[in-house]
Amino acid sequence: MAKAKQNDELVFLPLGGSNEIGMNFNLYGYGPAHARKWIVVDLGITFGDQNTPGVEIILPDPEFIETYAKDIIGIVLTHAHEDHIGAVAWLWPRLRAPLYATPFTAFLLKEKLREKNLADEAEITIVELGGKIQLGPFEIDLITLTHSIPEPNGLAIRTPLGTILHTGDWKIDPDPLLGEVTDETAIRTLGDEGVLAMVCDSTNVFVEGRAGSEAEVRVAMTSLIGSLHGKVAVACFASNVARMDTTIRAAEAAGRRVCLVGRSMHRMAAAAKSVGLMSDIKDFVPDTQAKQFPQDKILFLCTGSQGEVRAALSRIAEGTHPHVNLGQGDSVIFSSRMIPGNEVPIRNLQNRLADRGVRLYTERDHPGIHVSGHPCRAELADMYSWARPQIAVPTHGERRHLLEHAAFARDLQVPQTVSPRNGDMVRLAPGRAEIIDEVPAGRIYVDAGVMTPENGDALRERRHAAFNGVLAVSVALDGRGRIVSGPQVRALGLPADAEYPMDEVLDDLAEEAEKAFSRLSGDDRELDETVESALSRAVKKASHRIWGRRPVVETTVLRI
Repeated sequence: MAKAKQNDELVFLPLGGSNEIGMNFNLYGYGPAHARKWIVVDLGITFGDQNTPGVEIILPDPEFIETYAKDIIGIVLTHAHEDHIGAVAWLWPRLRAPLYATPFTAFLLKEKLREKNLADEAEITIVELGGKIQLGPFEIDLITLTHSIPEPNGLAIRTPLGTILHTGDWKIDPDPLLGEVTDETAIRTLGDEGVLAMVCDSTNVFVEGRAGSEAEVRVAMTSLIGSLHGKVAVACFASNVARMDTTIRAAEAAGRRVCLVGRSMHRMAAAAKSVGLMSDIKDFVPDTQAKQFPQDKILFLCTGSQGEVRAALSRIAEGTHPHVNLGQGDSVIFSSRMIPGNEVPIRNLQNRLADRGVRLYTERDHPGIHVSGHPCRAELADMYSWARPQIAVPTHGERRHLLEHAAFARDLQVPQTVSPRNGDMVRLAPGRAEIIDEVPAGRIYVDAGVMTPENGDALRERRHAAFNGVLAVSVALDGRGRIVSGPQVRALGLPADAEYPMDEVLDDLAEEAEKAFSRLSGDDRELDETVESALSRAVKKASHRIWGRRPVVETTVLRI
């Protein structure tokens, strides 16, 4: 490896995934400040919630690094979870850098690029497990880890100023069922060579002990599924291929055939089979044929464990799925954890299923049916003892996770810790690690398939309408500016009661609008904008008096 030159710096810059769980977007830069070369590690998404009505997908904003797109020499993907690869197809046209991924991840990534008509433009280099990537001043070794998806990788990133271990998502599973165990030898060897910094997963830093093994889940799931009667559905993350495999084999052991329900399940099964996994299982039953099987002979493997409205399990719970129905005497197993923020939709989903007479099984009442894919404190301690970094840089966590992780690293005698927020540029070398700059690190919303700014007008207006309601005011004027019809007022999302019914409210609002019009001069009545503004102000003022709210008011002036 070449020697470091004067003024060279090694920096780490998270633009997503630090101060939040999800939407991972990490940058490493090397060289003098005016001429850095960059690599991107992961480019993922997060999902909308009650605060972003209508928005399903949220992307990290690449504004800063887009300015230096010509200096990006590679995008390296650690594994295939959506919060690590989901933004690639959306944002690659703004970065246009070569992509590097292992076979399973590459299979799923190609599908995403094909959906955006980018398959022929975006170059993907497939890297075998344990392989190497040479990108300018960065020499990268892939280190096999275990997680809740096939082919998770840590990255040993060697530079002239030191080596970084970027863990990605991981846990220590002694029996992951699919794939190899964590390559402890490689990490220990790296520690012997000297690790400058470890950028590490913080998700379970508050959880004592160990996450547990997929082998333990297989025992619990096989026992539970074998004990059930009627139709059985299992909801899990489609990306957890080991959990899919466990469910399938537990079903077959109980004499049941498996029906995949949800597009993501089919996509993940195809990706798994493309790399030789799940090759010895029976063919899946199409959902159109599931009704032909006796109730004790079928199991549905479903998407929607987080209560997603459009996912398969939600449609089953609503009774709107065209081919699958569950009711009295049937069972649903939730083999997944409840992601923070999804409590309400999951509870609503489970209540709808219970209302249909479905028996529910969750990790709360059957702890063995799920284990986390992220390291608990004992596993973090193991990783630090193997790698022995000089600097701990927590990532993949909310603020409280990152700060607790940094404190834990100090307890483990790590000499330096830095806990950056998204947009904080950390100089790792030379000298002590410290935050040296702050760059833009916002979000982009995907709204009806369109990328819009985080603070865009559409969502702001939608939020305003959701909390305050909408009023539509219309008035028709003749050529001399006299009222021919109206003003008429219609309401959406505003309350009324028996003492003050909505008809009376709307009449009063229309009267206020007419008074405002009568106060306009003859010249002002000739200007549509002036008329609209006067009527809107009057209706908003009256609305605040009636409801204590300021609804969205849309005023239309017609000239006839």
